[in-house]
Amino acid sequence: MDIQRDPFRQQREETGIGHMRAEGQEMPLILRLQDVRKTCKDWKTFSNDDPFMIVPHSEANVRSVRQYPIETDPPDHTDYRALVEPFFARPNDSEYQLGMRKLVDEILAAAAGAESVEVVREVALPLQSRSLARLLNVDESEANLWIKWGTHVFKESDGVAKGAELGNYIRQKFEAAEGSDGDDFFSVLNRIDFRGRKFTLEEKHGYANMAFAGGRDTVIHTVSSIIAYFAEHAEGLDFLRQDTSRIISATEEFVRYASPLTAIARKCPHGAQVLDAEIAPGGRVGLCWPSANRDETAFAKPEEVVLDRSPNPHIAFGFGIHKCLGAAQARLIIRSLLQSLCDQMESIKLIEAVPEVEHESSFERQVGYRLLRVAFTLRTGR
Repeated sequence: MDIQRDPFRQQREETGIGHMRAEGQEMPLILRLQDVRKTCKDWKTFSNDDPFMIVPHSEANVRSVRQYPIETDPPDHTDYRALVEPFFARPNDSEYQLGMRKLVDEILAAAAGAESVEVVREVALPLQSRSLARLLNVDESEANLWIKWGTHVFKESDGVAKGAELGNYIRQKFEAAEGSDGDDFFSVLNRIDFRGRKFTLEEKHGYANMAFAGGRDTVIHTVSSIIAYFAEHAEGLDFLRQDTSRIISATEEFVRYASPLTAIARKCPHGAQVLDAEIAPGGRVGLCWPSANRDETAFAKPEEVVLDRSPNPHIAFGFGIHKCLGAAQARLIIRSLLQSLCDQMESIKLIEAVPEVEHESSFERQVGYRLLRVAFTLRTGR
């Protein structure tokens, strides 16, 4: 599983700063854990109020709205986030957790019944889409359409056309929910009072765009990476079965290990000095999550999966006020997957693996799998 080759190690150890070219300019990458944490806290110097630019390469050509709440800073961010946090906290409910476990069991049982299964599109993608339908409290049949969008709603195929398709879908859902007293995501956003007024269509669209795009490929890559790991390390499932409390620590370790999102960009309205990198007013800097999560000063054996790692101060879900809204959902998906694999699967045989590699100006990094074909063997008696 070459996903953990660390292209940032030398620069992290030597200077703490890497570089990549984005939007025609060199952008520094902050590589060390404590430096990334410090930067995340200082939103006045390192701002998220930069529509279409929170990822290194602009998304202005594939979406037309600011994503809420992530592309805002306090005080707006505080208020925007608080209004939707109850929706994204639903994975903490015990009944919701039971439903997620049943969903994972169902998907894995179907996969185990086949001679072989292509994990990315037949396990990870349906799991992400169907679990999102549950999070948004919409009919699970909606996921059938989302699955057709592929692993990334912008990057796969024609990003411009796919962005327009997503935009049209979102607008239609809000129009259909107008006047509804339902408890689904679209109806609730239509009714929310924000500072004495209703959300504009752009604001609602921005929330929905974030919900559909924000955690899609990252969850899919993490799920497929976990299955690939156990196909190569059969002893891992036995280790978790010996003490199922290890599933909690293993969940955090796989998130750290995969770190499928390479960087989030921040704008420096007044300029900044980061280690030996000087950022001009209006310039940008990248927060490099996978490098921070391999920082050898914070993690023993950072290149290895340590299923019972503790403590594990990873920041794969971000850090500070802009941390990932969907973290509870992602953790529940992974935890449910690990529980189901332990209960159902005797072994996983790797048949074919095609890495998904991110190519940038100064590095190449495997973020997951483009294709992963395995054969599952059920445990005796199942």
